[in-house]
Parts: sequence; structure tokens; C-alpha cells
Amino acid sequence: MGFFVGVFQHRFYGESLPFGKDSYQSAKTLGYLNSQQALADFAVLIRSLKQNLSSEASPVVVFGGSYGGMLAVWFRLKYPHIAIGALASSAPILQFDKIIPWSSFYDAVSQDFMDVSWNCYEVIKGSWAELEAMSTQKEALADLSKAFRTCKSLHSTASARDWLWTAFVYTAMVNYPTEANFLKPLPAYPVQRMCKIIDKFPSGATKLSRTFAAASLYYNYSRAENCFEIEHEVDLHGLHGWDWQTCTEMVMPMTCSKESMFPPSGFDFEEFAEQCQMKYGVLPRPHWITTEFGGERIQKVLKRFGSNIIFSNGMQDPWSRGGVLKNISASIIALVTEKGAHHVDFRSATKDDPDWLIEQRRQEVEIIQKWLNEYYADLRHA
Repeated sequence: MGFFVGVFQHRFYGESLPFGKDSYQSAKTLGYLNSQQALADFAVLIRSLKQNLSSEASPVVVFGGSYGGMLAVWFRLKYPHIAIGALASSAPILQFDKIIPWSSFYDAVSQDFMDVSWNCYEVIKGSWAELEAMSTQKEALADLSKAFRTCKSLHSTASARDWLWTAFVYTAMVNYPTEANFLKPLPAYPVQRMCKIIDKFPSGATKLSRTFAAASLYYNYSRAENCFEIEHEVDLHGLHGWDWQTCTEMVMPMTCSKESMFPPSGFDFEEFAEQCQMKYGVLPRPHWITTEFGGERIQKVLKRFGSNIIFSNGMQDPWSRGGVLKNISASIIALVTEKGAHHVDFRSATKDDPDWLIEQRRQEVEIIQKWLNEYYADLRHA
């Protein structure tokens, strides 16, 4: 049996710029960047491919990780006549409105570090106050620039805070069981490596010096950097498109609880909307995703009309808290791994893959094969 694998690029990302270099010029052009238009693109493309390949009777299964996983689920629900099933890895489709607690994401990041070392968690949690205290000192920025080995002098302590914050969040996301180079080159289980760095420091060391050393693992595991571009880092992953989407449709409120290793914070929608208005001239639609695709009472809703979806999540991934973690029906399956990270099942197989990851992939293949068998059985009896 032959098969065709297609990797489709989302409009406004990578080289798929509908207005060329002017695609990000204004809200007028960016207005075409949204999930519904992307899903329609994929539907048209798949139908066209099947016609061109003379394979209109061939079944289609869609795959996606993270936002792509959300799109895979929504595509299966919106275009069931085009895709017979979907595998959604690390798809936080419940991260909207008030479906889950808003503190879930950062609580999960904190739990990853806490599970490795309580001291590690405590050091990171205490480092923010040290950084805040530095901001009141006369030579704070010069001292911080030196301590953080910045390529250019810092203009704000907030830049250092964001730099540390990003390192801990992304490392938790990609806490893979093997060496990887997804966001940055990192060793296997990088959260453990970060905590090992923090825990090895002598007791007299400041919390800030320890967290800097740990964050350096994320930014410089390859040891290729002599200094850090903390305020001028290039957007290598094209996240500016996602910034627009969060300001329009992908409104995912997040807060930090007192139990988090990050400073406690709330979510002020008015302030968020004001920032979006200033940046893009648009106002966010906080309830649009749940209006368009659902999410509330998802177990009861999908049990009645959905089918053939695999929700794959690893509990090391903070996005898993916004995912579907329990089976909904006999054909809407949740595969959950305790040690899995952000769409780890979609990473290339290696000789060092742990048994639980090999088993997870085996289950995915088995379920999809069942869908295909059922489809061809129906086709024979049509």
C-alpha cells in the first residue's frame, strides 16, 4: 500500500507570505492571518492534491503538534469529509476562556523544576526578588550587563527578567529524553541539567548568579556564544505572526499563582486589549475560539458527534494542562505519558528513545491503522 506525506505551511509563516514583504505591513493585510483561513487553505490544497494525483478515494489523516495540533483537531471536526482522522500532539485546545485555571501553564513549568529539585525551584523562585532589588541600585544595569555577559549594555532589568523567564519556560517545554535541537541545541532532560547546575553552586552564591548559569544552558549549550544578545535577539522561529494571532483570536489568559516559581501575576484583559490596540490597531476577541470550535464541556460534546482523534500529551510539557487528557469515546483517545515533553512523539526516532516513547508511537500507528482498515472496509461495501 502506497502513501503520500505532505507538509503544508501556514499562511503568513515561513515563505507563505500572501502580500510578499508587505504581508505584515498593517492590520489590513494581517486580517487574513487566522486559523479559519488556514484550515480552508488546507482543505482546498488537499482536495486539489487528491485530484491531481488521481487518488480522490484515498483516505487522509492529518497530523499536527502544538498550534498545529489544535488545527488538526479543528480540521477533523470542521472537514470530516476530507480527513478521516487526526493525531494532535501537545494541542492545548482547552487553554481558552475559563475552561482550565489560568495559572495552569506556569504551575506546570514550576512543577517540572520542583520534581527534579526543591532547592532548584526555591532558587529560581527567589531570584526574581534579587533582580528586582538590583533595579534600585545606581550601577544596576552596568553590573547586570557584566554579570549576564551581554553583548551590549542593558537598558532595563526587565530584559534580563524576560531572558531568564524564556529560558525556564522553553526548557520545560522541550524537556526531551534525548539530545535535541528544536528551539535551541539542548542535552537530554535539560531541566535536570539546569537544576544540577543550580544545586552545585556553593551556599554563599546569589540566587541570581545561579539562575543565570542555569539559563546559559538553554542559550549556550553548544558553547558557541561569547556574549548574549539579551535585548536584541533575532526572532528565529517567526513568532511575530503568532503575536498577531494572540492579539486577535488566540487569547489564552495566563497568570502566575503563589505556588509558581515565577512572580505572582494576574491577567488584565483591558490592559492586554490596550496593548493590542496600540501595536496593531485591533481588539482581541476573547471568546471567538470557543465560539468557532468549541471547548466547553468537550467530553460531552465530542462524545456525541466527534470520532477518530488522538490527543497525545506529555505531562512534562506545560501546554499539556490545556490538552485533552482522558479518553472521550472509543475513537477519541488520549495518550498521556508522564515523561513526555512538547510533541516529543513527532520527533525523529533515535536509538536512544526510551521504551515509553517507542510504545506511544506504536499505539498511535495501531489506532491510525484501525481507522484505515475501517475506511477501506466501508469502501468495499459501498
